[in-house]
Amino acid sequence: MQLKNRIAIVSGASKGLGKAIAVALVKKGVTVYGLARIEKHLMKV
Repeated sequence: MQLKNRIAIVSGASKGLGKAIAVALVKKGVTVYGLARIEKHLMKV
């Protein structure tokens, strides 16, 4: 599946499965908008 130049919104992107999904999508060329409850944790991703 071609993912380059796509956009994704990932909730829970600061840890666990959400973080893993966000990182994997970025590596595939996807623009990711991550959502999390704690901003400082999200900024580390």
